[in-house]
Amino acid sequence: MSTMFFRSLLLPLICVLALATWSHGLSRGQQRTSSLDAASNTLQYHGGPLLTKPNGINVYLIWYGGFSLKDRNSITDFFASFASPGRRQGPSVSTWWRTISTYKDKTGKPVSDTVRLVKQVGDVYSSGKTLKRAQLANFVKSKIESKIFPLDPNGIYLVLTAKDVTVERFCMGSCGLHDSILVGGSTRVVFAHVGDPTVQCPGLCAWPYALPAYGPPGPALVAPNGIGTDGMIINIATLLAGATTNPFKTGYFQGDALAPLEAVTACPGIFGAGAYPGYPGALLVDKMSKASYNAYGANGRKFLLPATWDLIRLNCKVIN
Repeated sequence: MSTMFFRSLLLPLICVLALATWSHGLSRGQQRTSSLDAASNTLQYHGGPLLTKPNGINVYLIWYGGFSLKDRNSITDFFASFASPGRRQGPSVSTWWRTISTYKDKTGKPVSDTVRLVKQVGDVYSSGKTLKRAQLANFVKSKIESKIFPLDPNGIYLVLTAKDVTVERFCMGSCGLHDSILVGGSTRVVFAHVGDPTVQCPGLCAWPYALPAYGPPGPALVAPNGIGTDGMIINIATLLAGATTNPFKTGYFQGDALAPLEAVTACPGIFGAGAYPGYPGALLVDKMSKASYNAYGANGRKFLLPATWDLIRLNCKVIN
């Protein structure tokens, strides 16, 4: 199965092993505004379809394993935030997505300008606590074939696995993946996976809210919604951006199609202005909780969202 690794999320560990070298083969110094500036000017469009339906991108969510109500609410509020400006003026999830909606296909149609969670189901360890990547695709296919989920070519079928579920390659250079499968013999749909890194690899997949064992000095940032949950939200955001702008490995990317740089992974470890390896950049800080964030969301939530590659300015754009 063709996969897409979140190699950019190796930042904390690689900052120690080789400060300027990334698993994508990138380097980024303190003064650089983009991980692609020196190499190629921009991501390349390879002519394939994007997720462009004007009525929006529908997300179909499978909760695999046990999730607390608190964690579920944080993640569903993240999806609700695409349609909500948040409780106050300022950077929001919906404004963050505007950069992604500037990506256009060969006919000039832009990526859908909103994302919404339309259906979610639970799966309490039906296949145990150790999964192969192929099983993730099978979960999605079975839900569509059994009519639990509709067949939606402009949708994203997202599998979230709990902290006690081990998934092939998760936490071993990967914090998630997106790919596509053929359903019904003629329709190809996009699916994705993100795992809860709380137990298995918080320093890898929840940075900067957790530090790796051999990471840079200094304390981790305080997470507004919980270390594992906020790590998942960062990775979900990364997946959504990649899956909509490069759903079938023929959209916007740089490098090898099987391990590409995409809309977010082209900007590894950048969350605020002035970011450099080991430092996520200048962020907002809640006065009461001391939690760091850069976007407001629905129901008073605060989130940390990664920088996105700006096709117009040809640099990594942080939300502001």
